[in-house]
Amino acid sequence: MNHRLYLDIETLPAGEEYREKLEYLYKKKKKKEEKETGKRKGDFEQFLKGTSFDGAFGRVLCIAYAIDDKPTEVLYEGGDEKKVLEKFWELVMSISREPNNWQYPDYGVQFIGHNVMDFDLRFIYQRSIVQGVKPAYDLSFARYKSYPIFDTMKEWSRWSMNNIGLEHIALALGIPTPKEGIDGSQVAEFHEKGKDDDICKYCQRDVEATRKVYKRMIFYGE
Repeated sequence: MNHRLYLDIETLPAGEEYREKLEYLYKKKKKKEEKETGKRKGDFEQFLKGTSFDGAFGRVLCIAYAIDDKPTEVLYEGGDEKKVLEKFWELVMSISREPNNWQYPDYGVQFIGHNVMDFDLRFIYQRSIVQGVKPAYDLSFARYKSYPIFDTMKEWSRWSMNNIGLEHIALALGIPTPKEGIDGSQVAEFHEKGKDDDICKYCQRDVEATRKVYKRMIFYGE
């Protein structure tokens, strides 16, 4: 039996332990930009904030998910990223099957998310390497395919360069916005204020909206 795994992650900028390394990288980048353009772009704090999108130094705070039509759940360990990643891959393994063909392995799981190919799953893989957490298996990131990864953003735009947000598509389809009260740009701020519970609930709402968008896109039940 195949399973659909809907997922979304929330990430944070790099921790204080990376500050010295990031200051070194920032100075190199700034020097190169000034040499090429004659202009100074941004400051270190902006650069640091941007690492929340960088799998090399950013951190996974939580992973929300839903299996098939089951309720959404969230993996959150109070800032212990390694434990979150370990639990995610244990979850993946628990719903996977042994492939019949090892040359073109099919583990029976379809990973579904919005911008999941270029961000969420890629970020999870990169952080797993950094944290020394071995993924359940090597997942194919082949483009222009809807299996084993179905990216609602890519499929909506038919693989054009238009990066359409989840809220944009959801509202067009009559699905309530998952961004009520918080959006991705506020995650770090909410975390600093000790509002991780609000972040986890927001992440779950994104998964619920993604599942509804996915079903509309494939004409599920029609």
